[in-house]
Amino acid sequence: MEKVLGRQGSVVVGDQRRPKTKIVCTLGPQSRSVDMLERLLKAGMSVARFNFSHGTHAYHQETLNNLRTAMNNTGILCAVMLDTKGPEIRTGFLKDGKPVQLKQGQEILISTDYGLKGDENMICMSYKKLAEDVKPGSVILCSDGTISLRVLACDKENGLVHCRCENSAVWVENQEGVMNFDEILMNSDAFMVARGDLGMEIPIEKIFLAQKLMIHKANLQGKPVVTATQMLESMIKSPRPTRAEATDVANAVLDGTDCVMLSGETAAGAYPELAVQTMARICKEAEDFINYGDLFKRIMENASMPMSPLESLASSAVKTANSVKAAFILVLTRRGNTAKLLSKYRPSMPILSVVVPEIKTDFFQWLCSDETPARHSLIYRGLVPVLSSGSAGASHSESTEETIEQALQYAKEKGFCKPGDSIVVLHKIDIASVIKIQFV
Repeated sequence: MEKVLGRQGSVVVGDQRRPKTKIVCTLGPQSRSVDMLERLLKAGMSVARFNFSHGTHAYHQETLNNLRTAMNNTGILCAVMLDTKGPEIRTGFLKDGKPVQLKQGQEILISTDYGLKGDENMICMSYKKLAEDVKPGSVILCSDGTISLRVLACDKENGLVHCRCENSAVWVENQEGVMNFDEILMNSDAFMVARGDLGMEIPIEKIFLAQKLMIHKANLQGKPVVTATQMLESMIKSPRPTRAEATDVANAVLDGTDCVMLSGETAAGAYPELAVQTMARICKEAEDFINYGDLFKRIMENASMPMSPLESLASSAVKTANSVKAAFILVLTRRGNTAKLLSKYRPSMPILSVVVPEIKTDFFQWLCSDETPARHSLIYRGLVPVLSSGSAGASHSESTEETIEQALQYAKEKGFCKPGDSIVVLHKIDIASVIKIQFV
């Protein structure tokens, strides 16, 4: 990795031109090569998503190895998101591997014998108890709710379900997840707004409201939130998104999402690099439209009181940075907690989070903490994590000043600031925390 801060420091992300909103890319056949991964990292990918609903462990291990090589070649760190296979039902193979076109009003038979190969008259599903759990009048949703099958009859003995393709309005309303969102959020470290799943559980006209509600509540808790599903879906085949898709991405940014996610666009699409570049441009444009002063006031109005000392410090640093129009906020951190709280208060400028490793010694060997805190920061809006080398021989104050100077040099090289700009620095001196304004 590129050496920046100290003898062993490393750049973790790119430069000032990147949007504050992070981009999650699902890796697949079109994006798992070292060359394409390097291009995605340079285009703006901050998190690589591995979808364990597809592929073997060996397949994903090879992809992970390629990602590590790409990170090493580019000097850009990328977080890894593992999307484990949930309780989903899958359709089986089709005869000759040819897709089946279902038309409205067409009747089709569903078999629970997963070994059969389907055609236009019959498909198989992986759930053995399907014929027992549905009844005439039930609706089965397929492909993120784009196909609607109404049950006409069930043959429990032979595991067969006779259906008619509706492809019209879905009369399924299950808002349990939305209603229990506060409890779910309380027990989560981060949250994903999976609009594909929501689209199958609540009426389509209410999805926008559920998205805004969940993002808002996650923002108030300072927990990162990812908005996902069909964000630039048309770019699987087209080099340009639709206007509706561009607006959808921008609205998610305006709602307050920390990350936006690409699925088939990067996993199996024809233009994975272009999809990331397009999403980055849309995010940047939307971020420039936000009134950060009003946003900070709204967050403060909803903040829990009394604040913890650390959160009070973070909110004060953001207020100071907004007031002096600082070029960026520089925070020295070991575990990343202070930097994450800074992100909660949504400053208008980037947050340069210098992760200082913890160095421990028993006089026989040195132990240095890894880059995990920096990786975790990659799903928080506005955070730019950078790894710093430890300074074994210097005192704490000498090491702190040295790290700040190295961080400023890095910031100038990457375009975060220019001579004459002010920055806000947040760090510790012994047991005291300090907020100071420094000029470049």
